[in-house]
Amino acid sequence: MEHYQLLNIVHAALAILLTLGLIAHIIMLWKAWRRADPAVLRQKLRRTRLMSLPLLAVFALLLPVTGWWLAHLAGFPLGQLWLLASSILFLVLVPLGLLLGGRLRAWQALGDTQAPARLPRFALVYAGLILVILIAIMGLMGAKPV
Repeated sequence: MEHYQLLNIVHAALAILLTLGLIAHIIMLWKAWRRADPAVLRQKLRRTRLMSLPLLAVFALLLPVTGWWLAHLAGFPLGQLWLLASSILFLVLVPLGLLLGGRLRAWQALGDTQAPARLPRFALVYAGLILVILIAIMGLMGAKPV
């Protein structure tokens, strides 16, 4: 298989896994929060923070690397509007991911006590914004010239 084709498949798989993983975690944490079982919620928050978020962060950090490599192999100039816009969106994505991690850490630190309503809402807003930005980046990558 040609290197460009393999890299394109890896890049698309990373983007899809990152998006599906984020959606799965949003649904999982929302259901656990709605059920109001503190032990289950604490366990899911711990697993999310210790295993899932680092893995999703690695996927997110690999996206620009594989994207740059694809653009380099295809010979696209780095001044392309779709490439610049997706890079700016990625720069917004990183602080939102850090803010989401901070909200989840604060939520987990509460332990068995009931979380204030603002804390899960902010975590949901951050996760939703991350999801919207990921979809926008994938839309820009899909709109690139062939």
